[in-house]
Parts: sequence; structure tokens; C-alpha cells
Amino acid sequence: MTVSHVPLAERMRPRSLDEVAGQEHVLAPGAPLRALLEAGKIPSMVFWGPPGVGKTTLARLVARHVDAQFLSLSAVMAGIKEIREATAKAQMALTARVPQRTVLFIDEIHRFNKSQQDALLPFVEDGTLVLIGATTENPSFELNGALLSRLRVFVLRALDQTAIAGILRRALTDERGMAKPVDALPENWIQRIAEAADGDARRGLVLLETAAELARAEQSRDDALLEKLIGRGFRRFDKQGENFYDQISALHKSVRGSDPDAALYWFARMLDGGVDPNYLARRITRMAYEDIGLADPRGLQLALNAWDAFERVGRPEGDLVLAQVVVYLAVAPKSNAVYTALSAARAAVEEHGSLEVPMHIRNAPTKLMKELGYGEGYRYDHDERDAHAIGQQFLPERLSGTRFYEPTQRGLEIKIAERLAQLRRSAG
Repeated sequence: MTVSHVPLAERMRPRSLDEVAGQEHVLAPGAPLRALLEAGKIPSMVFWGPPGVGKTTLARLVARHVDAQFLSLSAVMAGIKEIREATAKAQMALTARVPQRTVLFIDEIHRFNKSQQDALLPFVEDGTLVLIGATTENPSFELNGALLSRLRVFVLRALDQTAIAGILRRALTDERGMAKPVDALPENWIQRIAEAADGDARRGLVLLETAAELARAEQSRDDALLEKLIGRGFRRFDKQGENFYDQISALHKSVRGSDPDAALYWFARMLDGGVDPNYLARRITRMAYEDIGLADPRGLQLALNAWDAFERVGRPEGDLVLAQVVVYLAVAPKSNAVYTALSAARAAVEEHGSLEVPMHIRNAPTKLMKELGYGEGYRYDHDERDAHAIGQQFLPERLSGTRFYEPTQRGLEIKIAERLAQLRRSAG
């Protein structure tokens, strides 16, 4: 009998590995995790993926599949005390008359600090328990190297709309599903809810349950009713997590790769996710001097102008200002020549240390400095033909002839390259 007060998402948890949707890459016959479980092996592991893809459910099923005791902690609430209590239970299970393995599931394991993670190490290492962690963050950044080296990482994927729509249809017909009988919801409602779930099965089931209750209360299946419930919605986005940095990376690389369509898409995705537009303006300015550079110096000026205009105009109109610069930079000629040159110059400073400034280009504001030879032999370029003192050296002697900046054959740098070649030829 269905327990009506239990949320639909909880009631519809998969009961077997075969019911888990959207994770065929790890659970299909012959896939890594499935192969381990079929062989009766359960190494300590971490499930990494976005919310609502079944990390907790899968941990439960793993324990059930190998008939292990299942213990669960949340890293948000638990600490060393709870870890000790769990390991004590695991040790008791191992020494019972009928020994039993223990799976300790830790949700949001990335929230544990170093000492808490270290407390798990001896028990994972000696086999007292099998640790299964769940995280939405990149384990290589959030877990200690010592702990991570003892875990198998399984990446769980966001569910596509087809998978979520299947879960929603099953919830309407399964005996564990809707608490009260409901007439079949329109198929376009199922598809719209699956779309709004944005890869999160839990969100989809919450929306379905609410939509069914609303339809029953209003005695209506009008599409406007569903849209009122769903509203605008938000795509997956974490302002401080990996998803954030993945998306800004995608925007930057799309601009660098001269793809205005992809650049606009990722720009729109970040705005949709709630990014601070001023952060985007700063990153766009960085793209202008890092990837366009002197191939089109107007890019930097346009980026700065757009940033200023955005602050004056505000949203939503200001979004268009930034979008215009994103497109301009994407189609502009590209050069990282100055970026590369600065890196090379810094490397030279690091390698050679504090080389002396050549005497002829030192400042000589006092009589003593002049007597010591400061500024002696300096040729004032504006007094020379074409305002260039041919052959005069400005680098320290040890670096004489070194070239850091080599312009590309793109955009304005074509002209800059021609000018540099002319100057270098005249210097002999």
C-alpha cells in the first residue's frame, strides 16, 4: 500500500540495478561497476555527478547487491564522532556469528575537512568498511590525495529528457507511484516536466507530484496551469563549483576558437544560471588582451566600453552590450603574441636575475652620476632619421639580440611585423 506522506521521489527509488536510469556507461552488462558487482567485489568508491542522478540510490543498491550492512552519513551534519560510531558498527558486523561487510555511504563527502577524511583512511585500508562517497564536486580538487588514491571514481551523468520522461511515466502507473489515483496527464506535460527537470530526476518527480495535485485541485489539464507551476526554471549552475568553471572555460575557448555561436550559447547559459554579469565583463576583457591582443586592439577598447555601458544601462538591456562584444571578439583575428612575449620576458628575469641597466640608458639627474658615465652615449631617437637611432641597444648586454615579441600574421599584427622587420633590417 502506498504511503502518501512519503515524497514521490523517495517512493520511486529504483529497487534494482536494472531499474537505474541513465547510467548505462557504468551499469550495463560488462560496464565497470556492473562487472565488479557481478563478481562480488565492492571496492571503496566515489560517485561524482550532478544532483538527482541517483548517487544515494546506487550506493544502497550496491550494498544490497552484495548483502552488506548499509550505514549512511551526511558530511554536512556528521563529524569524527559519527565516523567512529559507524566504524564500531562495521567492526561488530565483521566479528558477528555470521560476518557481514559494511558499506558506509557519505553524502557530500567533499564537505569533510582534511582531518575528517584522514579519519576514514585506516578503516578503508584494512577492509573494516567499504566507503562510498557521493559528491557534486570534482574529487581531484575536493578529496585528499591519500583518500582519493584508495577510491575508484565513477562519474554519473545527468539524465537526458528521454530517461526522465520514462521515470515520470512509470511514477504515474507504478504501485509505488502517485498516492491518489489520477487521470493520465497529457504527454506534452510529461515532456515539459522532463525538460524543466534539467537532468535531475528528483526535481522531475517533485514537479510531477505537484502538477498532478494542482491538476486535480483545479480540475484542469490546461497548459497554462503547468507553465504557471514550472515558471522560468533554472539550469544546472553552481556559482562556485566546477560547473561554473567548466562553463566559463567553454565561453573563453569558444571565443578563442572563433565560434560566435558557441560563444553566445555559453554566454547565455551563464547568464541563465545567475552569474554576476560584472564577472563576465571582466573575463571578456581578459579575452580581449589575452587572445585577440594587437591583432585587433579595438577589441580591448570595445570590451572596456561595453563593461562601462553595462554598468550605466543595467539589466536586461546591458546583456546585449556584452553579447555584442562576445561576438566581436569571437570573429576578430587572434593573437597571443604579447601574452607569450610577457611569459618569455618573465622567464628571462627569473633565469638571469637582476641584470644591470646599460649605462647609456640610465638616468643622470646629478653631476656625480654624469661623471660616472650614466647616460653617456645615449642617442635621442627624435633627433635621428625616422625618429629611430639605428643600432642602439636597450637590453642588458647578456640578453642582447633576444626577441620576446614575435607578431603573428593576423590582423593589425601583419603591419606590426612589417614595421619590426624594417627596423631590424636597418639595424643590420
